[in-house]
Amino acid sequence: MRSLWKGHIRFSMVTIPVRLYNAVDSGSSIRFNQLHKEDHGRIKYDKVCRSCSETLSGDDIIKGYEYAPDEYVVVNDEDFEKVKLKSTKIIEIEGFVDVDDVDVSMYDTPYYAGPDGDVAVKVFALLSQSLIQSGKLGVGKVVLRDREDMVLIGAQGNGIVIYKVRYPQFLRKMDDVPGLADTDVSEDELKLAQSLIDSMLKDLGDIEIKDTYHEAVQEMIQAKVDGKEVVMAAEDEVKPVVDIMTALKESIAAASGEAKPMERATGESAEDADVEEGAEEEAPKAKKKAAKKKPAAKKKAKAKAKAKSKAA
Repeated sequence: MRSLWKGHIRFSMVTIPVRLYNAVDSGSSIRFNQLHKEDHGRIKYDKVCRSCSETLSGDDIIKGYEYAPDEYVVVNDEDFEKVKLKSTKIIEIEGFVDVDDVDVSMYDTPYYAGPDGDVAVKVFALLSQSLIQSGKLGVGKVVLRDREDMVLIGAQGNGIVIYKVRYPQFLRKMDDVPGLADTDVSEDELKLAQSLIDSMLKDLGDIEIKDTYHEAVQEMIQAKVDGKEVVMAAEDEVKPVVDIMTALKESIAAASGEAKPMERATGESAEDADVEEGAEEEAPKAKKKAAKKKPAAKKKAKAKAKAKSKAA
């Protein structure tokens, strides 16, 4: 890892030299280029003025804020320099809060922090272990790329993770989501739902967490590179829940292993399966008819034998 920031974490009179590292590996993401449909040439974008249709270079472009329809105030580099925050290279912890006090919607970009030099190792470990035992998060601010960000400082393993935080003033309210309302739920439904949750409890490490779409896109690209046909996966049929209580009971039974195991796919079409199932249903009927025909056939044979003996 290459550090992207070097500075200090400070709380009260304790100062810890640290380095910050990107926690997210953006280099592994899949990127596409836009191509000309006819000859697969790369598309480049020219910056064209809507007013005069002139193609512009970077030196011809300035920043403007639209304060009214088609009305702009021009902002230049000198204006930004006046509000530019001085980077102090210090993450000042203003206080500590309970983890549960922070709404999950506030978490943004994560960064890993590590000690900067041998001198910082012990005091860095002290802060990390103190955060673990207390179950707290440090709250502070840092200047990254000329702007100030609020951050949360927590422990992870032997290290420290620092989250940039979305300011509450920029977060929408949950109450503004359409369709939310106070709905009456019966005690029996709640008990069954809780039983279902309890039956599905797992450790996070036992749940496979990976970007399967990323893998599927890679496989699709490789198949096209190899000239193979790309096969689309079948979609699961989703049936609406009509009876909540029945659905909960069946879910609990399935989670506890009492449900019937799913039949293995045979690769047969649905029509073939229907034909075979129909044949299985008709088989007993055919046997019964055959059983009924046997006595009749014996009677006919006896009658023929008697007729022959009389003729003789």
